[in-house]
Amino acid sequence: MTTSPAAGLDRTTGRIHSWDLSTGVDGPGTRFVLFVSGCPLRCLYCANPDTWHMRDGREVTVDEVMAEIEKYRGFVTAAGGGVTLTGGEPLLQPSFTGSVLRRCKEAGLRTALDTSCFLGARATDELLVDTDLVLLDIKSFEVNTYRKLTGGELAPTLNFATRLDRLGVPMWIRYVLVPGWTDDPAAVDGLARFVAGLDSVDRVDVLPFHKLGAHKYDALKIPFPLRDTPAPGPELTERVREQFREHGLRAL
Repeated sequence: MTTSPAAGLDRTTGRIHSWDLSTGVDGPGTRFVLFVSGCPLRCLYCANPDTWHMRDGREVTVDEVMAEIEKYRGFVTAAGGGVTLTGGEPLLQPSFTGSVLRRCKEAGLRTALDTSCFLGARATDELLVDTDLVLLDIKSFEVNTYRKLTGGELAPTLNFATRLDRLGVPMWIRYVLVPGWTDDPAAVDGLARFVAGLDSVDRVDVLPFHKLGAHKYDALKIPFPLRDTPAPGPELTERVREQFREHGLRAL
């Protein structure tokens, strides 16, 4: 990652997988979604294994990203949306991510950061000032399950959530519901109690596990660990949402 000293130009570079437009799942309104390459976790249900390695991404400058965003500015703003950085894990490239967020704010665009927060310590307060919303993925509230499910540790995510709350950064909590992994009532209740103590949480999205990314594993010739795991049914999904609601949270 490099930066050019040329005046008026931001040559900070990062590696990205792609960009796309989405509605409803990556923040409010219609979003320009930038998929940043590289992720330190290996979630068993990951739908984007093609974003795991930075080396597989395409190197771009912040100026190039902003030029692409500008093409969709009118459409995105008219639809009440903004720009969301996701991945992969955007905080694996904090300088690049921070530069894009800052430029978006300078351009009057609403910003969102979709992150597991495993690398939350890499997010400076300045980066968070430029972030209007954090989509915070909490994979599990049970330490051993989190480790088995992701290959990482739970504590950094909870610490970052507490920091965001202290700074007053709005959050949407995202919880992927995987039968046999993240549906334990006691673990869900523990997470709900923790989240209910965070004043800046606006909502909780309970996201049913799916296998839409299975073909990517096939293309990459790597096993999809949860290929035989069923998607949660509507009754289980509603039960988990209701557990969050019982703690006064808005769960969708």
